[in-house]
Amino acid sequence: MTDVEKRTDTVKLTIDGVEVTAEKGELLIRVAERMGTAIPRFCDHPLLAPAGACRQCLVEVEGQRKPIASCTQTVAEGMVVKTHLSSPVAAKAQAGVMELLLINHPLDCPTCDKGGECPLQNQAMSTGRAESRFKEEKREYEKPIHISSQVLLDRERCVLCQRCTRFSEEIAGDKFIDLMDRSSGEQINVYRDDFFGGTGTGDGQVGEGEGDVAFNSYFSGNTIQICPVGALTGEQYRFRARPFDLVSTPSACEHCASGCSQRTDHRRGKVLRRLAGDDPAVNEEWNCDKGRWGFRYATANDRVMTPLVRDAATGELREASWSEALFTAAEGLRAAKDRGVGVLPGGRLTVEDAYAYAKFARIALGTNDVDFRARPIRATGSPVSTTEEADFLAAVVAGATGVTYEQVENAPSVVLVGIEPEEESPILFLRLRKAHVRRKLTVTAVSSYLSRGLEKVGAVLVAAVPGDEAHVLQSDPAVAGALSAPGALLIVGERLATVPGGLSAAADLAVRTGAKLAWVPRRAGDRGAIDAGCLPNLLPGGRPVTDTAARNELSLAWKTDAGALSGTPGRDTDRIIAAAADGTLGALLVGGVDPADLTDPKLAEEALDAVPFLVSLEMRQTSVTRRADVVLPIAPAVEKAGTYMDWEGRLRSFGAVLKSTAMTDGRVLDALADLLDVTLGTGDVQAVRRELGSLPGSTSSPSRPRAEAARAAQPTADEAVLATWHQLIDLGSLLDGDQILAGTARPPVARIGKYLAESLQVVDGDLVTVSTIRGSVTLPAAITDLPPRVVWLPTNSPGSTVRRSLGVTAGAVVKLTAGVPGPILAEEVVR
Repeated sequence: MTDVEKRTDTVKLTIDGVEVTAEKGELLIRVAERMGTAIPRFCDHPLLAPAGACRQCLVEVEGQRKPIASCTQTVAEGMVVKTHLSSPVAAKAQAGVMELLLINHPLDCPTCDKGGECPLQNQAMSTGRAESRFKEEKREYEKPIHISSQVLLDRERCVLCQRCTRFSEEIAGDKFIDLMDRSSGEQINVYRDDFFGGTGTGDGQVGEGEGDVAFNSYFSGNTIQICPVGALTGEQYRFRARPFDLVSTPSACEHCASGCSQRTDHRRGKVLRRLAGDDPAVNEEWNCDKGRWGFRYATANDRVMTPLVRDAATGELREASWSEALFTAAEGLRAAKDRGVGVLPGGRLTVEDAYAYAKFARIALGTNDVDFRARPIRATGSPVSTTEEADFLAAVVAGATGVTYEQVENAPSVVLVGIEPEEESPILFLRLRKAHVRRKLTVTAVSSYLSRGLEKVGAVLVAAVPGDEAHVLQSDPAVAGALSAPGALLIVGERLATVPGGLSAAADLAVRTGAKLAWVPRRAGDRGAIDAGCLPNLLPGGRPVTDTAARNELSLAWKTDAGALSGTPGRDTDRIIAAAADGTLGALLVGGVDPADLTDPKLAEEALDAVPFLVSLEMRQTSVTRRADVVLPIAPAVEKAGTYMDWEGRLRSFGAVLKSTAMTDGRVLDALADLLDVTLGTGDVQAVRRELGSLPGSTSSPSRPRAEAARAAQPTADEAVLATWHQLIDLGSLLDGDQILAGTARPPVARIGKYLAESLQVVDGDLVTVSTIRGSVTLPAAITDLPPRVVWLPTNSPGSTVRRSLGVTAGAVVKLTAGVPGPILAEEVVR
């Protein structure tokens, strides 16, 4: 007896003469699928609400006077159904619908990007007529229409299945694309002002009509993937290849901690497209546009392909052999060991590569000065002795796998602090939106304002001035009340680390309310780097460096001398940079770190200039490689095997897509360690996985962080408190140079409240300058419902590189003026 048959809320029906048991309310087309009968369809999709738009799935049901759509019909007790396999009526109905769909459909299969993987093509062969009875001229439209910089529309191919419009409205919440006009002129298009009586041209060409609205969505690429007829195509892939030319490889997204499963298609050694993988536990069948199209960095013109060594005579970098470059790097690091070497791996690493950095730092360099966090880890002006986030990661995050996407979807309520999911973890956003739309999930956001993404998940705002989030978590009854129900979730982002006492308050609140606590970083490698030991206070396996038993067990596993591992926590990223800048450190070993991502980019670049010896492991030319003494090229994600760990703690393993001679970070470090007379054993991914799996478990539980909460800064008359976070598509190094993808980024604006707008005498669109002693940022104003003296800027978007231009992080006090910047006096130092 099957599980379905055991349930009481089931019905029995007959399909094509076979009796089957189904759940009440199940769609007929799903039941047929379970028993192996594939009913043709176009509009039906298992993750979208039924529409019955295409009528291709018609079946005969006993007692009904005409065929019905199986994608909208729910099962009933005693129902007798005949599909096209057993019913001439259903077969004729499906053939008739197919004939109608093909009346105006162009016969351009050889040139259509969907050719070879097209449901319309397949079903026309299986259920259509051999010859067309339509002799008249087919309908024609201008083609293609750029409904965004990335998505193109060929309207004459569209069969009005409405998959794209339903996805945009139901899943992404971006209703920019919809059915337009009526009768035979009905078509899919983007919104236009003339639709509401404006002056747009009505042709849908973005940029030509004054009121035309582009398909401005972070998830627009999914509409291309689910389009069944090739009406929607992508700019990057259009006319580049055919499906039968491609080699497909399962892969995992390297851009954020969401952990998306993907499929990478390549031809002749070059990646041509990426598609969302089908993984119900994580990304279902969706991904964001950044993950779908952000792969061109691996073929950029500035990619480092050969090792580089700085010539002693000229002071310039020159190409070198691997043996020379590795020998030079090893000798430089050996000479610097006595003064100390700082290791900054960055957040792009696989678990295996992160483990290689952690192991190399401890047994080859003899230091705990290793930190993956290539971002601000404390507020501007905070004391460098603060270790709150490191303590939080050790106590709450390391080794934890407590919260999952399924729990997010089924939670009674969710509180978000220090995170904007659509911008920083898109698949988490889609799960929150799904739960909001289907179950009316209660979402509470502790933030400076309700962003577009937060509005789409129905979030209730608990307004907080940047820097005051800790006090809100400690004392606001709305936040505690939202977490009172069993199964409630408290989700915090990495940005909360810059709020003094913020992570401590979150940990205490979770204990006080019984809510489950989840930490969501931005980068794909961050979560795995914690368990791999890329923190100054944690060993691989998430065990504290102060734990003597853990050090002894690890020494035994690594076959090093007992007591060789230091029990003193090392310096974090900020302190490593400061030590390099003041001449304390003898060398730096830097992975994929962009100084612009750090707390103070100017100080970071000064540190890179000041440190006596600098080794860079990189893919592309950066401000680090330009200053390095040795540059060792490493493989991008597409050219190596590895594992990412998503924010849940779920492992996302993948194989190499392209064959390449490029080496992983772990293999480069393994070769470097050999020259330092150390056996690292990280050259092979499978060997690293076995070693990680054999490490002893945790022997202690670190205590929760205890840091005092500070109050938000108090600005004066012409000042404001800065709020800022990254937009999904920005100036990140993995998107650098991709102008097509950059075209879908949200335009940078300076968001100010009504109070500041009135005091500055500006309206929407007027220029506003935000400045500090370091510099200024000038952007158009967008009047938003913000606290009275708060200004929001995107962290790293065109014209708004906050850390480099202003030299501050969120919560700092900045000066505001209307219009272009004026001179800044020396005494106007940021507080």
